[in-house]
Amino acid sequence: MTYQNYSLPQLQAIDAAHHLHPFTDHKDLRAAGSRVIVRADGPFIYDADGNEILDGMAGLWCVNVGYGREELAKAAYEQMKELPYYNSFFRCSTPTPILLSQKLAEIAPAGLSQVFYGSSGSEANDTALRLVRHFWALEGKPSKNRIISRQWAYHGSTVAGASLGGMGGMHGQLHGAVPNIVHVMPPYAFELARPGESEQDFGIRAARAIEDAILEAGPENVAAFIGEPVMGAGGVKIAPDSYWPEVQRICRKHDVLLMLDEVITGYGRTGEWFAAQTYGLQPDTITTAKALTSGYQPLSALFVGDRVAKTIVEKGGEFFHGYTYSGHPVACAVALANLGIIEREGLVERVRDETGPYFRNALTEALAGHGIVGEVRTVGLMGAIEIVKDRQTRERFADVGTAAVTVRDRAIANGMMMRAVNDTMILSPPLIWTKATIDMACERIGRAFDQAEAQLRA
Repeated sequence: MTYQNYSLPQLQAIDAAHHLHPFTDHKDLRAAGSRVIVRADGPFIYDADGNEILDGMAGLWCVNVGYGREELAKAAYEQMKELPYYNSFFRCSTPTPILLSQKLAEIAPAGLSQVFYGSSGSEANDTALRLVRHFWALEGKPSKNRIISRQWAYHGSTVAGASLGGMGGMHGQLHGAVPNIVHVMPPYAFELARPGESEQDFGIRAARAIEDAILEAGPENVAAFIGEPVMGAGGVKIAPDSYWPEVQRICRKHDVLLMLDEVITGYGRTGEWFAAQTYGLQPDTITTAKALTSGYQPLSALFVGDRVAKTIVEKGGEFFHGYTYSGHPVACAVALANLGIIEREGLVERVRDETGPYFRNALTEALAGHGIVGEVRTVGLMGAIEIVKDRQTRERFADVGTAAVTVRDRAIANGMMMRAVNDTMILSPPLIWTKATIDMACERIGRAFDQAEAQLRA
């Protein structure tokens, strides 16, 4: 039975009766009713009312090659016919994760040649936490287990992922996070830079907050620092150029591992295969998911650096960790086909050389001088728009988040899907966007901001 046999009100009623959504106020959702997306093609999604919406979030940061890719459906179908599933336990493997691991080692930053698979970014970060602590224990330093993270960071919603992240609301609902994780200030100059402080000086100060935390605990007790190269779900917070080189210097100085969370930035988002390459970093681990399959199948890949892998392999002993779907053959087949599309169509290079710079200029120009826009920032095909009541003082509207929700609702009404995070609008479109698509998006975003400002000022 297909959904066409049901009316939209029937689908919404069934959804309300049985479906618990992620990150949702369920009382509010049941009062309003869910928006039911029924199909998608290229850069567009379509709801049950027939509305065409330009997807400015690539689903949830993931559909990099766009919707309707028959090649990916065929890859899944052919693998399902041949071998729909077998596990990676019992000293077994299957061909697609073997070949995918080889491919990922080819495109990964230098020094990361081992891969551990899961089904989500949350699982990947959970694995990274356990692996890093296991590494130091094998090195004879079990007390070196503290992880330094950042406020407003997002590293997933498992217990370990939420503990690593710096979202206060998530911590409050955990009622007991994973111990030995501390959080320092993020590199968010728009709100945290001091009066008269340059972005570069602020970047150094934000990085040295990590060093302060290392020294406070004692380097002999600190295992790693974890960070998103660009803080995605926290509001596309882009660090000043001075930040990451200083972070890497600090980690090396104190023999603290550098863990990068590239669940959002991996596979072309910043104009390189990985943001580590964009920022010239040499991490010890990288967590990835989302765009690895462009969202067509659930799959995550944790890249493990040679130093960590060497200890794990040479010192031996079982790593008591894994998932039923680690290296799922169908998901890995889709990932191989997806990476093939990205390579064949030159999407990474297009973002770096063409659409990324064009996106920055077009979005900045579309909102230049707008009454409720405090800042526009982008990197590659990621963007953020800060919403303010007063552009000069950067005063926010009352009730944090209300203004952004107003903008979001006006954007969707104008055929543009954007995400609201506190008082920031964020964008992460499919990498298949062209200059024409960007122009369309900027026109709709500008109209949404005009309408939202009129509503907010009223």
